[in-house]
Order: sequence, then structure tokens, then C-alpha cells
Amino acid sequence: MAKSDLVFRSALELAQMLREGEVSSVEVTRAILDRIAEVDPVVNAFLFVDEEGALKTAREVDEARAAGEQLHPLAGVPIALKDNVVTRGVPTTAASRMLEGWVPPYDATIVEKIKAAKLPIVGKTNMDEFAMGSSTEHSAFGPTHNPWDLERIPGGSGGGSAAAVAAFMVPLAIGSDTGGSIRQPAAMTGTVGVKPTYGAVSRQGIIALGSSLDQAGPVARTVADAAALQDVIDGFDDRDAVSLDYAWPSMEEAALAPAKAGDRPLEGVKLGVVKQLSGDAYEDDVVASFESTLEFLKSKGAQAVELDLPLLGIALDAYYVIMPAEASSNLAKFDGVRYGLRAEPEPPVTSERLIAASRGEGFGSEVKRRIIFGTRMLSKGFFDKYFVQAMRVRTLLQEELMGAFESVDVIVSPTSPTTAFKLGEKMDDPTLMYLSDITTTPANLGGMPAMSVPSGVAHGLPVGFQVTGPVRGDDVMYRVAAVVESQEDVSHKNPMIEGVDGATREGEDR
Repeated sequence: MAKSDLVFRSALELAQMLREGEVSSVEVTRAILDRIAEVDPVVNAFLFVDEEGALKTAREVDEARAAGEQLHPLAGVPIALKDNVVTRGVPTTAASRMLEGWVPPYDATIVEKIKAAKLPIVGKTNMDEFAMGSSTEHSAFGPTHNPWDLERIPGGSGGGSAAAVAAFMVPLAIGSDTGGSIRQPAAMTGTVGVKPTYGAVSRQGIIALGSSLDQAGPVARTVADAAALQDVIDGFDDRDAVSLDYAWPSMEEAALAPAKAGDRPLEGVKLGVVKQLSGDAYEDDVVASFESTLEFLKSKGAQAVELDLPLLGIALDAYYVIMPAEASSNLAKFDGVRYGLRAEPEPPVTSERLIAASRGEGFGSEVKRRIIFGTRMLSKGFFDKYFVQAMRVRTLLQEELMGAFESVDVIVSPTSPTTAFKLGEKMDDPTLMYLSDITTTPANLGGMPAMSVPSGVAHGLPVGFQVTGPVRGDDVMYRVAAVVESQEDVSHKNPMIEGVDGATREGEDR
């Protein structure tokens, strides 16, 4: 088989080929590294490529398999990590000058699990600085470009992971999701992005943005691939105070079940359609794609139930009070004294001047904006008036959503109100940029699992369909998402199949 063909295979296809001896892990990893060298100079999805480390793991897998050792089913399948996932011996910057050059002495829990399963880690992916953004334009190391159209954003903050998967540079990646940073990029790039139940995947070793909101999760090109990766990384971790001690079922089995269930795999499943997740902010093509997919799911046995959840109308407002406040607290340690870049202030040198110079030089504009806003929300006179009220809204929203899941199995909606917009289009209007998270933030506030699945292509750009499950209902979410995926395979419409030149073509018929 030609190396170029390997990069278009799914993770589970590659895993089967590896187990059956059709190809070696070194061959797969070499093909992936060659693809990165070819494509990434124009996409800018990677901040660091660990060729030596990836090939070392691949050789170990091949030797162990030749010796007859029992390996994890995904052993030998390459993966990439978002650059806020702490990785021993590999630069981890969170796409910020503040951490430029930092090489961690330890691994995040999910990295330990990935290494134990022997997936070669090919590198670290670009992101909005400290995960603050919706477009991956706020990286200190330049924006990532959407593989479907290189003049457009790939979503954010995890645009690097999504773009790497969409550009066939890697079959699997890890992202982190504070308010939609896995799902929104997935929608923009025609990939599958999953935010598991809060606490399902350990946060230990993930550089924190909003501690009560952050959740790491899979990025892939198929629902089954994402499910198989979640099976690798979920599970209890006593180093994470909010980790759930729960016997998680196999997500891969849940994702594969509909294909074995006949013509109506969703018989009896109730889909909640929220009245508040619609309106003028949603592009007509996005709405049309959602409605078409909803009809498809109904033809597979599902029942649509309209939900009136008034608090979802102000969820985004609550989120943008809580998240910056938590970010302000989490990033306080990056001051040039304890951690991070140390700048040289003008004399006389004092601790205050050193901190001001270090933070001024180390942080970008969006990080500064959110720290200032968050600090203000925690200050006297604002804490009770805004932060406490936002937390009350969050509690009421959680209760409202719990009540909704008493009558439905999952909630469905568009993942993003728009398709990918052009680079620079919203940089001058942060509020307009924040609206990209309008459908994704409720899952983070409620701690629920949610994922984006491609549901079609509009004007040559992918559209995402979001499935949100109840807390600990990740398997039900995967089951519904797998049926959404069966409606249409959009991957063959991805212009990046034709190489870099394909992603620059204009028009609807890409």
C-alpha cells in the first residue's frame, strides 16, 4: 500500500491493519510525518513535531507485536496533543510567549494513558493562547488555517487539533473544551469533536483556563474513532479532585451498536429540540442542515420533543462572567516571579514593575482582556453583583437541564450558528466572536457530555450537528451521533484530499 493512502484511513482501520500485519507502525507514523511536512507549512496546525519520539514508540510497537505481546487495540496509531496538555520532555507552551521554551518534567494523566496504550505522539497542536478564543487567531505563533479553505478560521481554541485531523495529518488528536473549544472547531472543519462528561477524563496536567468548566476530549474523523480514543483516556484519577469514580461503559461499543440494530436504530429515543437555540444569529444553511438531519433521525425511529429552556437564553452571559473570573485566578501564577517569562523592567526594579513587564510582554491581547475582566468580576462591589449572580444562574440552569433530561434522552442543536468565517473578520469585535459559543457553553456549565458531528456541507464549508447527553450519558450520546454520521460522509468533499491546492479553490462544488 502506498504511504499516501495510509493518511486517509480512519484510526480503527489503521489499528486493524496493524494487528493483521498489513502495515507496520513505523510505516504509518512515517506516512503521517511526511504528510505533516507536506501540508502543515500552509495550515500551521502544529507548534512542535516530535519525529524522533513518535518513531521510537512506533518501533517499540512493531517489536512488541513481532514478539507476540498483547497490545492495546490502538497501539501504533499516531495521535497529536493540544499544546496545553503537559507532556514530559516536549515543549508545552499553551501557544503563549509566557511559556515559550518550557519543557515539562512530567506527563498529564491522559498522556500517561496514551503512552501506556503505545500510540505514537507526533506533536503538539496550535491553539488560541491559554485556550482563550474561538478562532485560533490568538496564538502567539500565528493563526491556524482551515483545511477546507485556507482563508478561513478552523474554529477555536482547539483549531490546531481539528485542522490536523481535517487535513489528514493525523487520525486522532486530543483537545480541551472550556466552552466549546473541541466542538466548535470540529463543526468548522468537518471533524468529530467530543467533550465528555465533566470529570470523566482527568484534568491533571491540563493547563487550566476555567477549572469548573475545562474538559479534555477526543478529536477524530469518525464517531467510532472518537469513541475508541475516549475509552483510552477516561477513568478515575485520584490526582484530580473532580474525577468521577465511575465504571464507564465502552464508548466504542455504543458507537458501533447502531450499525447492527437494523433500519430503525433509534426506535424510542427522544431528541430534545430547544426553542432558545435558534434565531437570527443562525445562518440559513446551518438551520437547513440541522432540520434535514433531524428529519433523518426521525426516519431512524427517533422522536423530536420541543423544549422550552428559558435559562439557555442567558447561559452565554453567565459563562462569560464565570470563565474570565476563573481564568484570572488560574493565570495569576504566571507573573515572571513564580512561573513564566521574566521580562526586564525599566529601573528601578521592583516586584510590581517586574510582574507588569513580564505579563505585558508574555500575554497577548485576548488573554489580557479576559484577565482584566475576570479580576474585575472578583473585585469588591462586582463579586456579589455579577459573579455570585452568574453562579446562581448556573445552578438554576443545571436544574433546568436535569429536568429536561427526564423527558428526553439527548438534546440536539447546531454546533455553531455559522460556518467558518474568514480570518480577521471578527478580530476587531470580541463580542461578535464570543457569540460563536452560544450553543456550546451550556454543556460546560452543566457538566454534560456533548459532541459535534458533521451533518453536511454548505457553500463548500462543513456544518456541525451537536448531540448533548445527560451527565454520565456519554454512551447514549455516541449512539445518536453514530446515526447522524450515517446520513452523509462529508470527508470525501474535503478539498484537502487533493492536497494543499484543493483547499484554496473557490465555489460550492469543492
